[in-house]
Amino acid sequence: MQNVTRPSDTPDLLNHDRPPVPDMVVPRAILPFHLEGRPVRGRLVRLGGLADALIPRHELSEDASRLLGEALALTAGLAAALKFRGSFSLQAKGDGPVPMLLADCTDAGEIRGYARAEGMPQGEAGALLGKGYLAFTCDQGPEMDRYQGIVAIEGGTLAEMTDAYFRTSEQLQAFVRLACRRTPEGWRATALILERVAAEGGIDGLNTEAADDAWHTATTLAATVTEAEMLDDALAPEQLLHRLFHLEGLLVDRPRALSYGCRCSRARLAGVLQGFPDSDLDEMAEHGHITMTCEFCNLGFRFDRAEVKGGAGRA
Repeated sequence: MQNVTRPSDTPDLLNHDRPPVPDMVVPRAILPFHLEGRPVRGRLVRLGGLADALIPRHELSEDASRLLGEALALTAGLAAALKFRGSFSLQAKGDGPVPMLLADCTDAGEIRGYARAEGMPQGEAGALLGKGYLAFTCDQGPEMDRYQGIVAIEGGTLAEMTDAYFRTSEQLQAFVRLACRRTPEGWRATALILERVAAEGGIDGLNTEAADDAWHTATTLAATVTEAEMLDDALAPEQLLHRLFHLEGLLVDRPRALSYGCRCSRARLAGVLQGFPDSDLDEMAEHGHITMTCEFCNLGFRFDRAEVKGGAGRA
């Protein structure tokens, strides 16, 4: 089979091959649910083998790897609550030893992510990211307005940072629990997300006090879930939710799939190169070739410098 990361006889702009990455789908990765008659909806996200396919592609410390896995599960869970066509992303930029964290998920459930780390840092998310900002972006293409919410990084964990975002940017009550570990089966990552449905959501006959009590009960029960339960492949998602909410009118909705979602190709990267002037391309070249590495799948694509034409009229 052709190695699509190396030069090809096909012109780069016509070569749409993807790199040799896993063709992996987890059919029941996201399980949406709600509590009947209560102002609570949620999603349980389990990446399963996707976590082990995505996280080890980057040379990261255990703690930075866990942060990446949490970001992937969280992004998938938040994207599943939206009706959109395009991609939803989480991005964190800070001055810590992990200055960049990015995860995105398309409306079709294609997920990818990466973290850039300096050395092999240890610690929780707050210590890894440092001071900076957290941004959630819904991008539906050039013909649609892009929605973006940005807040300062606040909190020690990624879950705490997300809670701060909901409180300050969305003015929405939410509960977020994240877990990611290397297990005997490989890396696993999970997110449990609850959101309080606004009054206009149609909760009949429920006054403010009763709604407050129902939300408090749901989040109290959700807080009892353990990391071991969240990451246990042998514990079905429906069974886990039943343990938590079976007395609260639990109704499980249709599950959603997630897949390995790096969208790079030789054609895409060739298009990026053609935006550079020839002088910059000459500087990039080594021994007559230019190598571009996809930050998501961490594969290097090699281009023959003689085949790459720089942007016309650019200095």
